[in-house]
Amino acid sequence: MSIPPWLQALADALPHVRPEQLSRFLPPAEGGRHSAVLVLFGDGARGPDLLFIERAATLRSHAGQPAFPGGVQDDSDAGPVEAALREAQEEVGLDPTGVEILGTLPDLWLPPSGFVVTPVVGWWRDPHDVGVVDHAEVAAVARVPLAELVDPANRLSVSHPSGWIGPAFDVGDMRVWGFTAGLTDRLLELGGWAVPWDRTRVRELDPETAALALRTAGGPTA
Repeated sequence: MSIPPWLQALADALPHVRPEQLSRFLPPAEGGRHSAVLVLFGDGARGPDLLFIERAATLRSHAGQPAFPGGVQDDSDAGPVEAALREAQEEVGLDPTGVEILGTLPDLWLPPSGFVVTPVVGWWRDPHDVGVVDHAEVAAVARVPLAELVDPANRLSVSHPSGWIGPAFDVGDMRVWGFTAGLTDRLLELGGWAVPWDRTRVRELDPETAALALRTAGGPTA
């Protein structure tokens, strides 16, 4: 597999990542709805980037929240890799044949919705235009440059009415927070891209977003 030098440190780190490095919420011994997300790195017009979506506000779980493409693992899926690629194809029109899988991260637990999530990390070898395919599930799609994600001016912590405080990113028209922001924060560290930022800069999650998360059992985890 040929990957760009800027991605090599993350690829080397993947086999050694422990679940407690990613989240304080670890899956139960049994149960949970098994799902997968595709953490897709590419070389975009503005440099190395990461693919995000914003989930539709009408969904039953994690409505209106930023996310990586992905969803529940079907019985017909051979495993989390196939599930993540299939969901990305259905949600944003991704061609799976243009993706090199670097590896998977340990399963993580999303207590509010009961999902056991496997992050699948990929290199977008042959990038192409993507966009919203299923408007019932996805409201927006964005390729966000790593340079914007690591820029201290775009970094902050957000507080949820539940008392939870976690990392967030203000990039473009999107505030990335919750599970997705927590995972992104750790991936930036693992890849060697992170730079110091002001962790005392805390903002309250806006009431509309907080209420939507609570209504759809998609509260924050990290």
